[in-house]
Amino acid sequence: MQDRYVGDIGDFVKYRLLRKIRGDRELGVAWYLHPDGGPAGDGSHTAYLRDPDKWRQFDDDLFDVLGQLVPDRRSVANIQESGVLGEAVFADERLDIAKVPVPDREDWRHDWFDRTKRKLAKCDLVFADPDNGLFPTARFNPRRKESAKRIPLDEAIALAEGRAAVIYHHNTRFKGGHVNEILCWKHHLPSGTLAYYWPRVSNRTFFIINPDDDMRRRLHDFVGRPRDLGVLV
Repeated sequence: MQDRYVGDIGDFVKYRLLRKIRGDRELGVAWYLHPDGGPAGDGSHTAYLRDPDKWRQFDDDLFDVLGQLVPDRRSVANIQESGVLGEAVFADERLDIAKVPVPDREDWRHDWFDRTKRKLAKCDLVFADPDNGLFPTARFNPRRKESAKRIPLDEAIALAEGRAAVIYHHNTRFKGGHVNEILCWKHHLPSGTLAYYWPRVSNRTFFIINPDDDMRRRLHDFVGRPRDLGVLV
């Protein structure tokens, strides 16, 4: 996650999803907050806010709040204060390794993740929001700068231990297409994991790990809503 993404179409989708499936669970958010930076145009997908007739119907309160934050108040801090996620615990320590000496980065990442887990220990639903999403643990190198935008598989599984978790994943140019990519990740995630795929503007998938029956029902209701643009895979 980056501050400059706040309020874009991806933000609208993920908060809608969390608001729908949360129920009365205590929500914890692991922002995986990365300093702003990357290709020009990232975070610019806010045109939906100029089309309330199409988008406001999905969640009018959320639409209005995000419209108040774009363009001049885009930050994770303002999302936390806005109330769109209700009472929640936020792990918002920046995942910024640029100033960490390369030899120290592996230990630093390990300690950062431990602090994140401890802060969210009492939550029974955790949402993890890395920039780029899931990455194979065997290929994950915490010394590389791009690793700050990724969540290795073992961290995702650790966050979901003993509770439900939602993991954001930005779909890639996976050989065979996005559906095969989603099925591949589901194979490596715990049995029963669900995947909400949103193939619009910038394709993304939300993996729902360890859902109980109530969460499954809420997710199916969410996807089954007329005109919803996402699908279960």
